[in-house]
Amino acid sequence: MKKKGKFLLFTMDEFDQWLLETRFSRSVKLVQNHHTYLPGYAQFTGSNHFGLLEGMEHFHMAERGFSEIAQNLTSFPDGTVAVCRSIDKVPCGIKGANQEGICLENLGNFDAGGDTMTPAHRDAIVKINALLCREFNLKPNTDSIVYHHWYDLNSGKRTGGSGTTKTCPGTAFFGGNSMDAAAATFIPLAAQTLAQLTGGTAPSAPVPLKSGEVVASSLNVRAGRGTAFPVVKGLKRGVRVNVFETADGWVRIHPTEQQWVAERYLRYA
Repeated sequence: MKKKGKFLLFTMDEFDQWLLETRFSRSVKLVQNHHTYLPGYAQFTGSNHFGLLEGMEHFHMAERGFSEIAQNLTSFPDGTVAVCRSIDKVPCGIKGANQEGICLENLGNFDAGGDTMTPAHRDAIVKINALLCREFNLKPNTDSIVYHHWYDLNSGKRTGGSGTTKTCPGTAFFGGNSMDAAAATFIPLAAQTLAQLTGGTAPSAPVPLKSGEVVASSLNVRAGRGTAFPVVKGLKRGVRVNVFETADGWVRIHPTEQQWVAERYLRYA
C-alpha cells in the first residue's frame, strides 16, 4: 500500500485484505460505476496516481463546490485502486443514488472510440465490484451494480438510460452502457469473481458473438424473429447492443430472453 495524505493506493490483493480488516458503519446497497473521461489514459504515466487524484479533487472543489473529491474509489489502468473519499462518507456520484451507494471512478474514456481498456484494468474493475459485493453482502445484479447512464441528471430518477443522461461509464464499457449490456456481460463477470472469492459457483456468462450500433432513428425490439411478434421495447439511434444469436436476418440481443431486432438496422464496428 502507498499513501499520500488521505489517499490510499492498493494492489488488488492489498485492497482485498484491507476490506477484510476494515469495518464500515454506513449502509451500502449499490456500487456505482463511472468513468472519469478526463483525465484518461493519455494523462496516466504509470506513476502519477496521486497527482491525478489531487487534480480531480481540486476540480471537484473549485468547479463543483464539493467539500472534497466526489468518489470513494478510483481504479487505474495498471490494475491498482485508490481509496479517495472515505467509504463511510456518502459520495457525490449519481443524483438519486448516493445515500447508500459507493462511487467507483474508473480512470479513462470508455466511450466508443476512446481509450482501450487494459487487461489489468478490466480485471481490477470486475474484482472491485465483486469485492464490494462480498463486503456488503450484495448479490450482483442491475439493482446492486449500477451505471451512471441509467439515471436522469435532472430528476435523479432511474430511467434505464432515457431522459437527460451521461454516457458514463462509457458506451464501450464492457460491451455497452445499457442495462441489457450490463446484465449480459459485466454482471456475470462480477458474479463469477464473487463466487471464486467466496468458494461458491456461478453459471458461465453467455458470450456475445459481436456488438453493434443501432443506426435507425428508433428500433423495435420484438419477442421473436419477425414483425409478427410483439414489441417489447424500443432502442434509439446510437445505442450499442450485444448479439448472441443470428437467424433469418434477425439477431437476439439478450443473453437469455427472446429479444430480437432486425439486423439491417445495426452497424458493426
